[in-house]
Amino acid sequence: MRKPMQRITPFLWFDHQAEEAATFYVAIFKNSRITSVARYDDAAAKASGGPKGSVMTVAFELDGQELTALNGGPLFKFTEAISLVVNCETQEEVDHFWEKLSAGGQEVECGWLKDRFGVSWQVVPTVLSEMLQDKDPEKSKRVMAALLRMKKISIEGLKNA
Repeated sequence: MRKPMQRITPFLWFDHQAEEAATFYVAIFKNSRITSVARYDDAAAKASGGPKGSVMTVAFELDGQELTALNGGPLFKFTEAISLVVNCETQEEVDHFWEKLSAGGQEVECGWLKDRFGVSWQVVPTVLSEMLQDKDPEKSKRVMAALLRMKKISIEGLKNA
């Protein structure tokens, strides 16, 4: 029996690194896999300018979330205007995803990073939203102040605020 199609699938435009990026991402997340690779045929290669036989799209899953990567050429670049959020239950998860995703990329702030392909990610402990919405407004302010001083988020640092 076929699994139902996910209604919304993030579609990531790469210059020519779609397969490399998908392979990188599935190595980081458990329960992840590349599900299909489509290659440029004569017609698609002619329309896009991509070489015939080269990778056009890579469909992949990250912990059950479907995504597609496209080798679309250098016309468009990633920006921080859109990011992928990784919700983490523990500091160990935060540390793992931060280390792996930021390798060769750029650590930004408040749990944000850019990976080596330029894709923006937010590595966030799930407890953060609870702390920011605490009934004590002074505690919420202290948590926000602590968060603004962090690159990788420290759950202990937030709790100590």
